[in-house]
Amino acid sequence: MSQASPITIAGLPRKLTITMWDFSWYTMTLPGEPYHDLAARFAEAVERGYNTIRICAMPFMLFTADGPRPGPLYFGNLGRVGQRTRWYNCRGGAKLDGHAHLLELFRQAKAHGVYIMLSSWEYQQSPSFLAHPELRDLLAAIAPEERFMTIARSLDQLIRYVKEAGYGDQIVYAELHNEVEFGQLTAVGTAQGIAANNTPELVESMQPYIEEAISYLREQHPDVLMTASYTLNDPYPKEYVARNLQVAHFHLYIKGVLNQLMNEAGLGDDSHPFPNVFVRSLLRDDAPPFSEWTLPPGQEWRMEGNPVGMKLIYLHDWADPDKWDLYLYDHYGEHRLAMLYKADTEFEQAKDWVRRSGIPVVIGEGYVGYTPLMAGFEEGPVGKFIAEYAIRKGMALDFWGMTLCSNCAPHHPFWGDIAWQQKWNRFILES
Repeated sequence: MSQASPITIAGLPRKLTITMWDFSWYTMTLPGEPYHDLAARFAEAVERGYNTIRICAMPFMLFTADGPRPGPLYFGNLGRVGQRTRWYNCRGGAKLDGHAHLLELFRQAKAHGVYIMLSSWEYQQSPSFLAHPELRDLLAAIAPEERFMTIARSLDQLIRYVKEAGYGDQIVYAELHNEVEFGQLTAVGTAQGIAANNTPELVESMQPYIEEAISYLREQHPDVLMTASYTLNDPYPKEYVARNLQVAHFHLYIKGVLNQLMNEAGLGDDSHPFPNVFVRSLLRDDAPPFSEWTLPPGQEWRMEGNPVGMKLIYLHDWADPDKWDLYLYDHYGEHRLAMLYKADTEFEQAKDWVRRSGIPVVIGEGYVGYTPLMAGFEEGPVGKFIAEYAIRKGMALDFWGMTLCSNCAPHHPFWGDIAWQQKWNRFILES
C-alpha cells in the first residue's frame, strides 16, 4: 500500500466531518424535495460543522470511458412502494442535466469551503431510480471481471471533467465503489462458485480486480487519493483488501439488537410465509397484504440486483414506528456490551491493518443500521450513545475522518438536530 498520507497533502483538512448525501442528491431534486436547492443544503451543512460531503457521483451514468455520456437523465420511483423508507422515498419524474448538476454541486462546495468524497452506488441501488432500465441493463451486461475497470474508466472521465471546470481541488478522495462486498461486484466471486454469504472469500476474489482499477486511477490522477469502500460488518481477513489503497475507507453498522429484529422478521427465510406473526405484530393497522404491495406493472426491473429486497421495504413502509422503536429499546440491554465491543474490536483491527502503511482510516457510514424513515431509535438517546461511543473511539485511534451517523443528512429527520451535530463535529475537528 501507498506510504502517502493525505494529512501531509496541501489543502486537505486535518480531520474530515462527513455527511452522506449518497444518491439522494440527484434523485430528490424536484421542488419541495431536499436537494432542489443545493446552495441552501450546503449552508446548512456548514452550519452543522461538516467539511465533507460523500456522494454517489454516478460516474457510469454520466460518463463512458471516452467522455460525457450524452443526454439528460430521467428519474422515476418505486410507485407507492418505499415512501416511508430512507433513500427509496423519492418523488420521481425529474429530468436532470446530470453534468450540470454535478458541476453545481462542486460550485457550491467551493463557495462554501466544503470537500466532496466521490463514490458510486451503481452496482447497488442507484439504477433503481432511473425512469427507464437502459443504463441498468448496460451495467448488468458487463462481465463481472470487467465491472471494476468499467467503473474506473468512467470515474477517470468524471474527475477529468471536474478538473477541467476548475473544481479538482474540492475532491478530498475518490472511492471506486461503495461497499464492494455488498452488491453486484461480488458476481466475480459467485461466478467462481463462492457462496453469496461467504464474505471472506468474496472479498479475496475481488482483490486483484480492485487493485487493477485503483492502479489505473492512481496513474491517471496522481494528485487525487484513491480507494474503495469496504465494510466492517462481517469479519474477513484484512489482507484480502486491495493493497494499493491510499485511504482505508470503512463502514461500520453494528446492528446487534437490530439483527435480532431482522432475524425474528424472517426476511431471509423463504421456507415460511411472509409476513410472519412477529412482523404482523409490528405493522400499522392499515397495512395492506404483502402480496399487494408491489412495484407498478412492468417496473420489476427496479429491484433486480438491488440488495435491499421487497420484504425489507414492506416492513419499513408498514411498521408502526413506535412499535419498531419499542422493540429495539426493550431488547437493547441484551446486546449493549456486544455492540460496543464490536465497535472497539473492528476499529482497532482497522487501525492495526494500516499500522505499517501509514494510510489514514475514515469511517464513512454507521452506526446502528438501516431503520424506517420515521423510526427514531438511531436518532434517540441509545442511537446517539452508540454513535458518540464510536466517534470517541475513532478519534482516540486518530482516524482521519468520521460520519456522525448515516442518517445525518438533509433527507433524514436527524438533520433537524442541529445542536448535536455541531457538538460532535466540533469534537472531531478539535481531536
